[in-house]
Amino acid sequence: MKPVASAFRRKITHSETLEEFQSLGLPVETHWRRCEGVDALIAFCREWSEARRDLEFDTDGVVIKVDDLALREKLGTTAKFPRWATAFKFPAQQAHTKLLKIEVNVGRTGANTPYAVLEPVFVAGSTISMATLHNAEDLARKDLREGDTVVIEKAGDVIPRVVAPVLSLRPAGSQPWVMPTECRACKSALVRDEEEVVWRCENTSCPARLRRSLEHFASRTAMNIEGLGESLVDQLIEQGLVRDFGDLYHLTVEQLENLVVTPKEPRSERAVPRKLGKVGKNVVEQIDRSRRNDLPRLVYGLGIRHVGEKAATTLARHMRTMGAILDAPVEALQTIPEIGPVLAASVRAFADEPHNRALIAKLAEARVNMASQQAAPDVSAPGPLAGKTFVLTGTLPTMTREEATKAIEELGGKVAGSVSKKTSYVVAGEEAGTKLEKAQQLGIPVLAEPEFREIIKS
Repeated sequence: MKPVASAFRRKITHSETLEEFQSLGLPVETHWRRCEGVDALIAFCREWSEARRDLEFDTDGVVIKVDDLALREKLGTTAKFPRWATAFKFPAQQAHTKLLKIEVNVGRTGANTPYAVLEPVFVAGSTISMATLHNAEDLARKDLREGDTVVIEKAGDVIPRVVAPVLSLRPAGSQPWVMPTECRACKSALVRDEEEVVWRCENTSCPARLRRSLEHFASRTAMNIEGLGESLVDQLIEQGLVRDFGDLYHLTVEQLENLVVTPKEPRSERAVPRKLGKVGKNVVEQIDRSRRNDLPRLVYGLGIRHVGEKAATTLARHMRTMGAILDAPVEALQTIPEIGPVLAASVRAFADEPHNRALIAKLAEARVNMASQQAAPDVSAPGPLAGKTFVLTGTLPTMTREEATKAIEELGGKVAGSVSKKTSYVVAGEEAGTKLEKAQQLGIPVLAEPEFREIIKS
């Protein structure tokens, strides 16, 4: 065996490095090959498209790399992948089975997505009994019907999908599938934006989307209810104590102290079902404290589609009350800076759903704050940062993202979510990502927190 030090001699190709590692007794995947020319490369990929079935492990493709290490350095990398390597994916394995039924799943945002219930069939290492159908338009284009014999495959050898029906085996009298007009869980009318293919339930209290909606409502950037985690939310729903956000504000200390919670994923033998005890009292106190939150937190916590933290803050600051937001026509919403037609239409759709109106009324009766505590925007004179657009990235040492945004907007500036040629400054903290890289590429001034504070002060 060669001396270990020889392993650190500079190699000029990747294949030489692998050979050196192998000679030292290090574990190296043995099926690699150095290919001269495109024809040899194509032949290698075709060979392993079949030979992979004889391996002791699963694989869905071949990684193709430039062998010359100096050339690799010239090619470089992007923020996400090297330019000197790519993947060839094998054709997905397919099988025939019967499409027993087409059901609809409801997600947290209210998206109603059809999926196929299949006669179980073994494909690419696992048994498949369900597969996504993406949306009603895709389903209609493929003309999939209940009772069809269908071709299924695993996209990327991972995600099951229905490719097409076998028309020669279609049973007589089968009918095209029609997308429901009502949510299966709450019977609210489904709506669809003109530019989208997804049908949605706009009822925030829909039972099918409630668990994930509650987690979002209680999250740190929304109503910030500490202790209201996944396991507790599950128990509150399962025991019928919470059917919408408003029910949270009617929970009592006694109810939560005696509530038995089962850990979601026990990490030790000590993680057993137990009563909340004093934790229950703390959660009730946190819920009570959240009544006094500023309006933007409530608007964001409601989970209105397209309304993120910044949009929620903008809506609250300009409209001032929840009632004004719900009653504003689309045209009025679009006059607010940075509120476009898509977001305005989404707010209007939320407000037009009767269940949501009832929920807001229930929250108001529970004394949840419905008014903005921010200073109203001063439109009489432009601020010193008027016309300036800032982008925030990374974590600032002593300021939160919310504090920095508030400081900029109070001085008349704008905060955008992405970097463009129109960006005036990028404020970069620790672990700044691709926004910082793009700013440097475009030659946009980058500020650390001390420089940013100087601009705010001056």
